[in-house]
Amino acid sequence: MRRLRIAILTHSTNPRGGVAHCLALAEALCAAGHEAVVHAPDPTGRGFYRPAACPTVSVAARPASGSTVDLVRARINDYLGHFGSPAACDFDVFHAHDGIGGNALATLKHRRRIRGFVRTVHHIDSFQDSILADWQVRSIQEAQRLLCVSRTWADGLRTEFGVAPTIVGNGVDLSVYRPEPDARDAPVRARWGIGPGPVVLSVGGFEARKNTAAIIEAFALLRARHPRAQLLLAGGASLLDHAAYRARCRASLVDLGLDVGPGGPVIETGPVPQGEMPALYRSADMLAFPSWTEGFGLCVLEAMACGTPTIVSARAPFTEYLTGADTLFVDPADPVDLARAMTEAVEGPVRARLRRAGFAVARTHSWRACAAHHLPTYDFCARAEAIPTAWPAPTEVP
Repeated sequence: MRRLRIAILTHSTNPRGGVAHCLALAEALCAAGHEAVVHAPDPTGRGFYRPAACPTVSVAARPASGSTVDLVRARINDYLGHFGSPAACDFDVFHAHDGIGGNALATLKHRRRIRGFVRTVHHIDSFQDSILADWQVRSIQEAQRLLCVSRTWADGLRTEFGVAPTIVGNGVDLSVYRPEPDARDAPVRARWGIGPGPVVLSVGGFEARKNTAAIIEAFALLRARHPRAQLLLAGGASLLDHAAYRARCRASLVDLGLDVGPGGPVIETGPVPQGEMPALYRSADMLAFPSWTEGFGLCVLEAMACGTPTIVSARAPFTEYLTGADTLFVDPADPVDLARAMTEAVEGPVRARLRRAGFAVARTHSWRACAAHHLPTYDFCARAEAIPTAWPAPTEVP
C-alpha cells in the first residue's frame, strides 16, 4: 500500500477516550510509514493534553458560550475556517471521530473541497435537542465508510442506517500502562492523599452515562465495611453540559456524609495528564466502570495493563471482549450488586485472578493491529471518486 496522508479529526484536545484513541491510532499509523495528523479545536491554545509521536494541529477556536448547540456549531465552524484553504485540505483521507468533525467534513464535501470522509462511530448519543440529533445523523449518513470500535455499535448502525461498518477495535500501549511502579507513583499518592484503601477508581467524572451516582451509592456501602476506603473520581473534561447531574451527585455525597477533597473519602482529581494515569491505576485496588453506554471502554484496557482489577456492566460492549474470568460483571442499575463486586475485588484470590486475566486481555489489544484494521478503508477512500449525495449543499452549518 502506498504511503497515505490522513487527517484525523477529533472534538477536543482534552483527555477523553475518543481523543486518546485518535492520538494512539495516529502514532501507530505513523510508525507504519503513513502520515497521520490529528486535528482538534483548541480554544485554550495549550495544545493536546499529552505530547504525541505524530503530527498534531491545534485548530484555532473562538471562545464560545451559550447552549451546547451554540458550542457545537462554533466548533464545526472553527473546522470549516481551518480547512478553508486548499493547502489545509492536502490529504488523501479525512477521518472524523465525532459529529463535530463529521459535520464539518460533510459541508466541505458539498463545497467540493474534499471528495469524502471516513467516520468512526464510537457510540451514539441520545440527544434531547433535535439539532444535535440531526447533526449526529448527518455526520453518519454523509460518510463514505463507517468504522466502529465494537460489534455492539456496528450492529446498531446496521439496524438503524442499513450500513455495514468495519470493526477496528481498540488498543493499549503496554510501554505506558504497566504494573511496575515508577517515580511518579509516590508523588501522585501524596498529592491526592491516597491512603491504604481499599481505593476505588472511577474514570469520567460526574456523568450520567458513566453511572457516577450508582458508584457513589455503592461506595457508601463499601465504606460501611471498610471505613478507610476512598473513591477517586478522575477525568470529567467534556463538551456536553453535565451540571445538573453533577449537582445531583454532589447532593448525594452530602447526604451520605462523604467529604470531597485530597485525603478525604472522595477525591475529585479532574482531568489527569496521561503521564499520571498509570500511577492512579496502580494506586487503586479496582476500577469501577459500570457505564450505561460505552463505545468500548478504553480505560478498562488501561487498568488491566496496570494490574488493576476491573468492575464493568454486564452488558455490551464489555461482554464482547471480556468474560467472567477477566472482570467482575455487575448490574449497572443495582448499587448493592456493585458494592458486592467492590468488596470481592479486594479479596486476595479474586484480586490475583483478575490481575492475571487482565494482563492477558491487555496483551491482545494493540494499537498496531487497530491501525492495520483501518488501512483497507483508508485505501478505498483514497482511491474513490466523489460520491453523490441526497443532502442539500449548505453554505454554513445548518
